[in-house]
Amino acid sequence: MSKIISNFFAPLPARQYGADEETNRKKLKKYRWSVFLSATIGYALFYVCRLSISVVKKPLVDEGIFSETQLGSIGAALFFSYAIGKLVNGFISDRINVNRFIGMGLLLTAFVNVIMGFYPLFTVFLVLWGINGWFQSAGAAPCVVALTRWFNPEERGTYYGIWSASHNIGKAITFSLLPFLMGIGGWQWGFWGAGAVGLLGALIVFVFLHDSPESKALPAVGDENPKPETNTKDVSSSQKEILKNPYIWILALASALMYISRYAIESWGIFYAQAEKGYSNSEAAYIIGLTAITGIIGTVVSGIVSDKFFKGSRNVPALVAGILNVSSLAVFFFYPDGNLWLDAAAMLVHGFAIGILITFVGGLMAVDIAPKKATGAAMGLIGIASYAGAGAQEFLSGIFISDHKTMIQNVATYDFSVARFFWFGAAVLSVLMALFVWNAKRR
Repeated sequence: MSKIISNFFAPLPARQYGADEETNRKKLKKYRWSVFLSATIGYALFYVCRLSISVVKKPLVDEGIFSETQLGSIGAALFFSYAIGKLVNGFISDRINVNRFIGMGLLLTAFVNVIMGFYPLFTVFLVLWGINGWFQSAGAAPCVVALTRWFNPEERGTYYGIWSASHNIGKAITFSLLPFLMGIGGWQWGFWGAGAVGLLGALIVFVFLHDSPESKALPAVGDENPKPETNTKDVSSSQKEILKNPYIWILALASALMYISRYAIESWGIFYAQAEKGYSNSEAAYIIGLTAITGIIGTVVSGIVSDKFFKGSRNVPALVAGILNVSSLAVFFFYPDGNLWLDAAAMLVHGFAIGILITFVGGLMAVDIAPKKATGAAMGLIGIASYAGAGAQEFLSGIFISDHKTMIQNVATYDFSVARFFWFGAAVLSVLMALFVWNAKRR
């Protein structure tokens, strides 16, 4: 069985390419756009299958199906398994067929969402959502490996930044489509709708995301004399360099702290806006959903700006984004009145800032200083730290919120003081940690 699985995910063999450079150039352009667009769309739909539970949290609590602590445990199960999967699959993704790996991951996470809508039991949700985290980890690192296989380092920041918009495209779909479906058919459609779009995404990946230029009878990108097969020894030694690089470990910690503040909004933002600020479910989803709009702008412009105006350096734009993130969270968490326009403005700024930070601190800065043959490993190390932070956030937030809940005439009221300072403090510390990699050298 293991041999069958290994053969299924093995990289496609290199094919002999023709000497006609013009033909090769046209083929390369066609396949590069196919890979880039399918990776962006596919990873966006991974996010829909991950964020679906954020939309259904309040209805599940209101209907007495789960408590806040139980939801925190369920969410943490995904993040912790996702963190481990990010590391393992990050190292694996340097050696596999990214088409099949990404496609199967998206297919399986879609199936999990479909099943979740049928069995609202705590043990079932805990186990399935934990399994979902592992399937989710088959997305990011292999997508980055695909980009490094098909795009030169000089243009990687631009395409990586635009690909990173997939986070926010997925968020926009989640916070607009799923509440609409839930309004028609109930909370179950938060999961069933996510499952449907995930199945569509898997089909797109299988058809349009190609493994490597060599597998399509093209020269390796950035290599005039490509080797037909990957040198395993070179991959292993390159991956060991990642583990010895202190800058990547610092970036991993900075990303973990940033992910605490990120998922404070993505995972609990709708709940917070309803419980603390008095918004309806649709209003809360609208406010948090705004982060997706400016998040797309932030991720798209981040790579372009850093490539064009900072000669590939990410430090200055990352610092500016960190300060904007801290400022926007200060407004959203500590301005008490339910001022719709002010909260919307804060989330617009937060979305823009976090989009840049996900691109830089959450991946690209590590990829820049990593060997090309170990970009998946670099993403894996950043990923396990990031989602360990997200998982700790999910678990602790559930406890903080539940422990500071009071019932008055069967109406729940919450004191978010501890949770707020936890979320906000992580954002501040992330900015400070990122300053320690200011002098790291690009490969």
